[in-house]
Amino acid sequence: MKTLIKFFLLSSLIFFSQFNKTFSEEKINIGVILPLSGEYQEIGKAVIKAVQMAINKIDDDRIAIHVKDNRSDPDTTLDVARELYSSGIKIIIGPIFQKNLIKLSNLEDVTFISFTNRIKGNPKNVISAGVNAISQTNTIKKFQIEKDIKRSLFLIPKGNFEDEINYAIKKTSIKLKDKIVYETDPTKLTSQIEKITRYPQRKQNLIDEIKRLEDLDIEGNKNRIESLKKKDTLGGINFDSVIIADFDESLKSVVTSLLYTDVSSNRIKYITFNQWFDKSLLKEKSLQPIYYPSVNRANFVEFNKKFKKIYNQNSNQIAFLSYDIVGLVYYLLFQNNFSVDKNLFYKRNRFKGKIGIFEINKNIITHQLNFYVVDDGKIKEIF
Repeated sequence: MKTLIKFFLLSSLIFFSQFNKTFSEEKINIGVILPLSGEYQEIGKAVIKAVQMAINKIDDDRIAIHVKDNRSDPDTTLDVARELYSSGIKIIIGPIFQKNLIKLSNLEDVTFISFTNRIKGNPKNVISAGVNAISQTNTIKKFQIEKDIKRSLFLIPKGNFEDEINYAIKKTSIKLKDKIVYETDPTKLTSQIEKITRYPQRKQNLIDEIKRLEDLDIEGNKNRIESLKKKDTLGGINFDSVIIADFDESLKSVVTSLLYTDVSSNRIKYITFNQWFDKSLLKEKSLQPIYYPSVNRANFVEFNKKFKKIYNQNSNQIAFLSYDIVGLVYYLLFQNNFSVDKNLFYKRNRFKGKIGIFEINKNIITHQLNFYVVDDGKIKEIF
């Protein structure tokens, strides 16, 4: 049995068809709650296709998937969850968004494996399977140690994700020089970044030094003066890296403000959160190199190609995650003799999926992620 368990830990998804006769022929009923109509239906439909890919890979006729449409609505989510529970289902994959979790504590006998990457504020019977802030911060911490980074500023956008970041900082004990919440309004952001980087002082240092050298009126100072006039500021920066917990255009706004204050990626390390290999970053040469934790890129590319080949359409990140979640649930059920109970996600455990390694402990899932850099127009793996 130890050899068998070791095999499972090393597999992305598990083939158990050869062991079917060992266990009873009773159906393994798993619920799936997704938005299959309304605004987010394309996401939900892609997830269903990925779930089917995972089921086909596992190849166990005993698995029965029961799908319900929640229309991305909290009340509908509770209604369809009750329908699944009334038919004897006690483990449900979904819903996708945290807003649809708020009423699920009413079904305390059901375990929900949600796609959300948020941990704070979820009902006790909800397991968050998304790539959360703890997983990302832990990976950044590993990079800090590897590169001897000791004075990081953690820049957190003001908003409803603050609690998640603060919780991750506390849980990981990441080493920081300071933690700063910034305004997302670009006009306020620039002013705040100026203050954080001591831009006015460094600007004044340059003006004062040029004037001092000019007042000395020494022939040898002319070259030095001309060199200084090409600079924007003068003086050191009291941090060696910035961790920017932001995405898309908001991330680029922060970087633009840093560049304006003469704090480029050539002077310090720019580190950010999981960008899911955003191709637009490849064109932004001014912010390169920029580092971030993410899922296994090779597996992500491979999954997307396979999805496209089977369904003739593009996949998405949540579909990629759902492929692993099905395998994870099956693996944990197998270890528990296919019995569903509240301790399924409580015991310490590990599972290797396409995303990376899932670590399960006390109803919390974290991921061991890879680390990447976007540099010179390319995405490169660091570890």
